[in-house]
Formats: sequence, structure tokens, C-alpha cells
Amino acid sequence: MGAKVTKDDFEWSYTDEPHASRRKEILAKYPQIKKLFGYDPNFKWVVMGMVFTQIVMMFVIKDQPWPILLLTAYCFGGVINHSLMLAVHEISHNLAFGHGRPMHNRLFGFFANLPIGLPMSISFRKYHLEHHRYQGDEVLDTDLPTLFEARLFCTTFGKFCWVILQPLFYIFRPLVTYPKAPTNLEYINAVIQLTFDAIVWYYLGGRVIVYLLAGSLLAMGLHPVAGHFISEHYMFKKGYETYSYYGPLNFITFNVGYHNEHHDFPAVPGSRLPEVKRIAAEYYDNLPQHHSWTGVLYDFITDPDIGPYARIKRKHRGLRT
Repeated sequence: MGAKVTKDDFEWSYTDEPHASRRKEILAKYPQIKKLFGYDPNFKWVVMGMVFTQIVMMFVIKDQPWPILLLTAYCFGGVINHSLMLAVHEISHNLAFGHGRPMHNRLFGFFANLPIGLPMSISFRKYHLEHHRYQGDEVLDTDLPTLFEARLFCTTFGKFCWVILQPLFYIFRPLVTYPKAPTNLEYINAVIQLTFDAIVWYYLGGRVIVYLLAGSLLAMGLHPVAGHFISEHYMFKKGYETYSYYGPLNFITFNVGYHNEHHDFPAVPGSRLPEVKRIAAEYYDNLPQHHSWTGVLYDFITDPDIGPYARIKRKHRGLRT
């Protein structure tokens, strides 16, 4: 089973999350960062290109043997689908068409969602925005692992299994820890997605559906691009709860690795986050940071000082206006 993790509880904080105060300080010193707010007009074309690439791949993969199909899903299709999930992340912040056109963003989220196979764009937004506003809240931040996860997956082998099972925890954890009634847009998202899946199944066969779903799930688990799930907020250095990654995989993940910058300025699209870091370099250069998501996964699994308990949590104080 390997070494048992050394921590037996989460790291509890009794101060506010650091991003709001740092944002205020940075903007006072560098007001020009406000010019980076808004949406990236090129973003929608990149997303459309990825969706249409997956549509072409459906025809390429439909008659391939299972080993080739699954390998392609892991190495290629899963990377695109994971990138589309991070496109949905951008869209959740209204960074596809701007804050003035929220419905344009929601509709484009339905489109970006299609190759992923499961309806998630609206549900993700519903929970993700509260992750930003209530970072570390033991109830409202569903990015935090549960006590059940932390206690069960507390050895080297257990953490290895937990990483593989990450997609299931991300899907079902909010339904258990913080259930919310489905909204009308979630029902619409589900109808559009399931209709798309049914059409694909009818005309191209079940193998294509497996290709899409397997790619999505595999690339959320033991996969280099999934390293960002752990690198973003797991405490690799005591007292620090958000970490940026400055490595090449940012190129295919809309710079989600610039995570301190993103939490400080969620109104800045991913394509402009490196400019935030350049302008306010003294605020970011000396923070703990990552340069390899594969290395993050390896360290998380093998280091007994790191595990599901390695998160900063805050006592629930209720919804705040």
C-alpha cells in the first residue's frame, strides 16, 4: 500500500482567502491591468476548431479496433476534451463574449460541451463561481475533497487510485456535499447533449461514444493535463493555498496554470494572464509554483506529506452578499 500520509486533518485557516486583498493591492499599484479585463475575440474560433476536430475524429475512429480507439482517446481525444472543459471554465466567467452577453456565453458553452459527452457546462458554472467567492469554505467550495476521500485514500496506493477516480469525485462530490436544485438551463444543457449523443450513436455507432466519454474521463484522471486539478490548490508548501504552473501545457489549456493570476483577476481571459504576471511580477515570482503537471502527480502520489488532506479549509460562515 506504500507510505501512509502524515496528515490526519485538513489545514484550517481563520483568515480570508488571499486573492481579494492581493487584487486590491495590485490594482492600486498597476491600474493598467484593468485594460486586460474583458473577453478574447479569438477564443471562440479556437474552441470551434477543437469541436470540429473531434467531429472529424468521430469518422476516423468509428471503425478502429478497441486498443487503437482507447489509446487515441487517451493520447489525443482526451486532451482535446480536457481543453474543452477548460474552455467551459473560461465561458463560466463570461470570457467568450463578455459580461454584457451572458446568454451568448451560455449557448456557446452548450456547443463547447458537445464532444465531452456529458452535460456539464451549466452545472460547472453554478459551483465554480462559488469556489472563487468562497475558496476553502468547508461547505460551499466543492473543489475540496471530502473527509471520506481523505481518510480512505491515505496511502501511496490509495492516492494512486484517488487520482484515477478523480473524474467520479468531481462529478458526484457536489451532489453529495452541496446539492442544488437543477436549473432550466441545466435541463436544456442535458437535452442538447443527450440529443447529440443519440445522433452520434445512431449514425456512427457506440464506439464513437466510447471514444468521447473515455477520452473525457481518462484525461481527468492519471493524465498529464489532469495535473492541474492537484497543482492549483493542494498545499505543497505550508500556508499557501493557490499555486501557479508555468509550463508548456498552458498552451493547450487556456493558461489555466496561471492560477494565482486567475483567482486574483477572474475577469481577465486566459490568453492575457501572462501579461498580468509580467506587469505585477513581484507579486507572483516569489510564490511557490509548479513547472510540471506530471511531476505534481508523481509528488502527490509518492510524498507522504501530501494527500487529500493537504488543503486549506475554512469554517462555513453561510452565504455572504
